Amino acid sequence: MSNARHFATTLRMEQVDYQSLIEHYEGCLERHGDTHLGVDWPNPHDAATRYRVMLELLGADAQQPGVSLLDFGCGTAHLWQYMQEQGSGDLRYIGLDASPKFVELSQQKFPGVEFHCLDALADAAPLPEVDYIVMNGVLTEKRGMTFDAMWDYTQRLLERVFPAARRGLAFNVMSKHVDWERDDLFHLPFDQLAAFLRQRLSRHIRFRADYGLYEYTTYVYREPR
Repeated sequence: MSNARHFATTLRMEQVDYQSLIEHYEGCLERHGDTHLGVDWPNPHDAATRYRVMLELLGADAQQPGVSLLDFGCGTAHLWQYMQEQGSGDLRYIGLDASPKFVELSQQKFPGVEFHCLDALADAAPLPEVDYIVMNGVLTEKRGMTFDAMWDYTQRLLERVFPAARRGLAFNVMSKHVDWERDDLFHLPFDQLAAFLRQRLSRHIRFRADYGLYEYTTYVYREPR
């Protein structure tokens, strides 16, 4: 097989792998509707905890006028709803998801908010450039993907997304420091992730494993905080 044909075949296989994640979440939405279960979070309390930790990426910038936030993998924009409930609605919120079903529902709920439907790895269109990007739940499940396939997807996606963040990026993955690991979840070692981030994205990183869930959130900044 020629190198070109091998590359094309590999790319199609990778797209099939991560497309299964999108199909999984669309199935959750179809079964459970616009709820925490519809985006595959087990309970609303833990979902709210994740929203809080994601927004703490901004620090004092959350109070600055004109600061923009991209909710990458926004689902049905529950983060925006949480922000409004918590009094953080002055931030410029933009939602983005690869699933037309989620984007259409988000637009129906919040017609005055900017939403984009974009598969970041399959579509060469530029991402909205913002101050901060959060990716809540985008990298926590691998479903039927192998660890290596999910790790490759994670690296490619982070390298695609981070350039659009002028100040910082937050995302969560499952922890290796648990009583047991689930085969359908993405348990990623700290050291493996840190080595990649420092080499390919930024030296200014922070791990959050202090909020009581079996996961951790990573903050990646362009400058020291």
